[in-house]
Amino acid sequence: MDALSETLRVVRLMGAIFINGRFTAPWCYQSPHADYAAPLLEPGAERVVIFHMITEGECYVEMAGQPPVHLVAGDAVVFPQGDAHRMASAPGVPAATGAKLDVVLSRRPRKLSYGGGGAVTRLVCGYMACDARLARMLMAGLPSIVKVHVRGSNAGVWLESSLRYALSEARSPRPGGMGVLAKLSEVFFIEVLRIYMNEPTLGTTGWLAGLSDRIVGAALGALHKSPAHAWTLEDLASQVGTSRSVLAERFQLIVGIAPMQYLTQWRMLMAANLLAGSSAPLIRIAEEVGYQTDTAFSRAFSREYGVPPAKWRRSQVEKKIQEN
Repeated sequence: MDALSETLRVVRLMGAIFINGRFTAPWCYQSPHADYAAPLLEPGAERVVIFHMITEGECYVEMAGQPPVHLVAGDAVVFPQGDAHRMASAPGVPAATGAKLDVVLSRRPRKLSYGGGGAVTRLVCGYMACDARLARMLMAGLPSIVKVHVRGSNAGVWLESSLRYALSEARSPRPGGMGVLAKLSEVFFIEVLRIYMNEPTLGTTGWLAGLSDRIVGAALGALHKSPAHAWTLEDLASQVGTSRSVLAERFQLIVGIAPMQYLTQWRMLMAANLLAGSSAPLIRIAEEVGYQTDTAFSRAFSREYGVPPAKWRRSQVEKKIQEN
């Protein structure tokens, strides 16, 4: 399994909301910063990933301090840092009172339909809650707005049909509906990242840029393929086919941290996923992420999460009970 697939395998989407929008010019929809959206989406949500998919017409996305970005049908935008923004028929159009997120989320079904009677634009707005540490790793080095055109990929038609299904699922109170929405959000997010990795605007730093680099990408692939292996910098450099100094310098330059520090962070993310999703004994989880004793594992986990793994697991169980 490649590093991107392995990383996204442990993405924990705790909730997902889809909003169906039909607007006629002039119109403006205002989305607050993700920190504001998080409690509206899911109690205890750590991070919210926001995306919009234009299915008909055109519009602009505006953010403070940046020029407006033009979007057409088939474009999708993701906001890696969760910045506040406005979707509008033209730059400078004021937002309607009923087009603010907290107002929209209070409605059933969650849909918007308003405007001045001009040209029609349809879009799907998605809000996904996920693990904050994993989000930081995936989003590192990305611009404040990631724009891709999904209709230019083989998965484009399928993605749009999946979003339409997600909207119908959001309107239905059937059992398991939230789980379906979370999975659809995850798949959409994965496809957007895969498309963006081939864009000329990808950039030269960050985790996704590292995957595209020959040396760093090979190192990430090796670490993700065998995270429990007793890696040393020398072993990893030999596996990649370069020197220790070249690997260390290039990895730090692109990813932002040293290879062994990255390995520890990835092991702890895996461990947190296993702790939250299973009842496996601590020693088994410790061994699966490369530690021979639960004592050594507990020390490493506590440094990353601030509490021992057993206490962290109990807090996750209590959170699930409160949510239900």
